Amino acid sequence: MGDKERSILCFQTLPNLKTSNFSLTETTHHRKPLWRNAQFSCRIRSDRSNGSFGNFASVSMAENKKDKGNEFAPSAAQLLKHPLAILAFVPRDAAIFAAGAVAGSAAKTVTAPLDRIKLLMQTHGVRAGQETAKKAIGFIEAIVMIGKEEGIKGYWKGNLPQVIRIIPYSAVQLLAYETYKNLFKGKDGELSVIGRLAAGACAGMTSTCVTYPLDVLRLRLAVEPGYRTMSEIALTMLREEGVASFYYGLGPSLLGIAPYIAVNFCIFDLVKKSLPEKYQQKTQSSLLTAVVSSAVATLTCYPLDTVRRQMQMKGTPYKSVLDAISGIMQRDGVIGLYRGFVPNALKNLPNSSIRLTTFDIVKRLIAASEKEFQKIVEENRQKQSQVANN
Repeated sequence: MGDKERSILCFQTLPNLKTSNFSLTETTHHRKPLWRNAQFSCRIRSDRSNGSFGNFASVSMAENKKDKGNEFAPSAAQLLKHPLAILAFVPRDAAIFAAGAVAGSAAKTVTAPLDRIKLLMQTHGVRAGQETAKKAIGFIEAIVMIGKEEGIKGYWKGNLPQVIRIIPYSAVQLLAYETYKNLFKGKDGELSVIGRLAAGACAGMTSTCVTYPLDVLRLRLAVEPGYRTMSEIALTMLREEGVASFYYGLGPSLLGIAPYIAVNFCIFDLVKKSLPEKYQQKTQSSLLTAVVSSAVATLTCYPLDTVRRQMQMKGTPYKSVLDAISGIMQRDGVIGLYRGFVPNALKNLPNSSIRLTTFDIVKRLIAASEKEFQKIVEENRQKQSQVANN
């Protein structure tokens, strides 16, 4: 061709293209030729002419993707002999979702009384009125008050919406953390401390945004008298305060949960990674590491949780995070930011420890099942190769 001539290869979809009587095809029931919906054309353009060739011959091949990877898959007998490999058939995200949901629900139910006590201690000033409120309510006093006014069931008041909330919350948070960790990896494939902190912060904010309305409902049901069901308080909020009431305090919630999850998950990962190899695989190590990481994160981020709770209350006088911090400190001093810290710490330590430990165990099980599955596949591949060679 000349300098100004060039060939153009074009593929055009033709849904109604019919089979030619002069075509030679060889297919099976699950392999369809490519020519059924494609047209091939070759066009030559130059300064002198512009033409195309309509006659052509084509050969198409289609790969059977459905059968790919299944040829050496474990048989039923092999799966019965190696039951751990069955877990490899469960999608990784589904396994983590189920583990996070069960662990989170169990942890929240066990620690619900401590959570109720903490909420009463945190919001006592706003509930009783700014002028007549007693400056603080003690831990023992809150226990006695709930038992005297509401009985044993009162300690678990508001737990149902919390359990409903924790199922998507745990699943989204743990899945998001794994996703963000892959996203924030450097060019060398390694995840820095900053990357871990960023992944934890983003995971915490993602899960909070998804489940925040349920958190507000749980708080209102736990501390405001006169409401018996979650639907009742939801309809009242919608009618009297509008849709925005379901997101009261979202700003301080994001500011509080982002550093908490970032510090908690980052310390857990780094401490676990620094342990000797033989200890990394032990459940006791995961549990102890989770307790340490949760304790540090709780001590660091608790004041923002107090601010968030008081901003969520109906009739709250606070319009911003800074306004709430200054108001609480003016009324109760610095200690006011840590009201309810003891029951919160007693609740968070087992709660976070159970969640992180369960998550770590499930990840190890998933990795072991995938390894077992690949081992069986490799054995089947070698057996078939030996048969073919013979």
